[in-house]
Amino acid sequence: MNWLQDLLTNPNSIAHIVALYAFVISIGVLLGKIKVFGISLGVTFVLFVGILAGHCGFTGNTSILSFIQDFGLILFVFCIGLQVGPSFFSSFKKGGIRLNLLAMGIVALNIAVALGIYFILQGRIEMPMIVGILCGAVTNTPGLGAANEALQQLSYSGPEIAMGYACAYPLGVMGIILSLILLRYICRVDLEKEQEDIRQNEEANPHLKPYNITIKVQNEALSGKKLGNVQKFLGRDFVCSRILQDGHVFIPNTETVLRMGDGLNIVCAVDDSEAIETFIGPIVDDIDWDNEGRHDKPMVSRRILVTQPSINGKTLGELHFSSMYGVNVTRINRSGMDLFAARQLALQVGDRVTVVGPLDAIERVAELLGNQLKRLDHPNILTIFIGIFVGILFGSLPIAIPGMPTPVKLGLAGGPLIIAILIGRFGHKVKLVTYTTMSANLMLREVGLVLFLASVGIKAGGNFWQTVVEGDGLLYVGVGFLMTIIPILIIGIIARMRHPVNYFTLMGLIAGSNTDPPALAYSNQTAGNDAPAVGYSTVYPLTMFLRILTAQLLILLMAG
Repeated sequence: MNWLQDLLTNPNSIAHIVALYAFVISIGVLLGKIKVFGISLGVTFVLFVGILAGHCGFTGNTSILSFIQDFGLILFVFCIGLQVGPSFFSSFKKGGIRLNLLAMGIVALNIAVALGIYFILQGRIEMPMIVGILCGAVTNTPGLGAANEALQQLSYSGPEIAMGYACAYPLGVMGIILSLILLRYICRVDLEKEQEDIRQNEEANPHLKPYNITIKVQNEALSGKKLGNVQKFLGRDFVCSRILQDGHVFIPNTETVLRMGDGLNIVCAVDDSEAIETFIGPIVDDIDWDNEGRHDKPMVSRRILVTQPSINGKTLGELHFSSMYGVNVTRINRSGMDLFAARQLALQVGDRVTVVGPLDAIERVAELLGNQLKRLDHPNILTIFIGIFVGILFGSLPIAIPGMPTPVKLGLAGGPLIIAILIGRFGHKVKLVTYTTMSANLMLREVGLVLFLASVGIKAGGNFWQTVVEGDGLLYVGVGFLMTIIPILIIGIIARMRHPVNYFTLMGLIAGSNTDPPALAYSNQTAGNDAPAVGYSTVYPLTMFLRILTAQLLILLMAG
């Protein structure tokens, strides 16, 4: 039975370490599915099971544990960056600026409360542990990883800050949801009125999504003018997918000459439809575009999947679909969202392109774009590991700041995160295929997260009882609760009183600013509409970025 003893107790055995991780992760994931009042802690339970395993004496070689911890963290933050990259910069547009400023206010107040507690307690809780508690209070695991990595730069030898995180996390999840409920009563929110406000705003502010209309040319000034010149003069982006002229339907191009009475099938942005109608002619509904007797060639509409890497990053204008292939692109579907097919829009692998034209021409376009689903089933490993390599190089660059004891490094969390965001947004410009199926991204992200949490838990478990149970565990819980609830209530009241932020959008904003999926689930259940998800996705990229960087900076500035 020596083999069994070796498997269970030998910390240098690869079989022991792999079995330990498998046990901790599987039990943690199973326990994470348990819901209390409809709320679960999810995969964070892996941390608690890891702590229990470490407390019971099940551990592994410290070097191996550290490697798995850091590699898991890199995978996790890189996949997050790759996911949020496309929306990171666009989140600042229009109303997103106000929401992101409010989210930044929550992040700033979280730090202010943490520092205030640190000075009030006169250093009873060390700054590294304060940061660990803060990460748990705002339910931000990547921040914990970033803080741990910063402590390694400083050769920190104190207690594992994951213990503070573990103490603050459960009440952090509950505290965020409790804050949402308190705000509802403090601000006297009428849920029915908030629902009605959302409905009215949606009607009054149409998004720039594709809109299909049929108009008849009745502006005499346009007779004899080329379609391309009309588009330039009007100054509005639109696509004429089909034209009815002299009883025949065909695919126009920029050189097509318009005549009085022509019927045009127009795809444009909702906001531009009125201007186009006023300039060209009225909307009509008496044209049967499907009447095959009017077609020189049968016209069809197809959705083509972009899978050809060489197309990645090319604009619609560069591909000359109309002049070279005799088809028109009317809209692009990207990540479930329909986009208007403007000439300057760059295609990305994974886009679904709606094309109108003769069947043989569409088949040629499909061959050009790829249209092979199997290609998308394979994750782009090259892009992922190039990004990780560049991210580690970037994170290792020392940045000297006057007054700092050591140069600042973005580290294994901040470096890959920033590079992943940039690749997710601009990767197509350097011919990197950034498309990854949601399932592949989620798989890599979750694997990285559970490896990180299990490693941290196993390493922290040895001293958990002395530090938390016999030490200041209850103090950590109380401090964490204050860090959670005070900033949310202050910013929530300001958002309602000074800025007319809808309550449902505010719920998503608060959940996103704390990167807390359970709070988002509660918000969606309460709202019954998409407003919380919109608020969450608007602030999540910036908040995640700030949480990771500020956790490191607090360690380097205050604990250096």
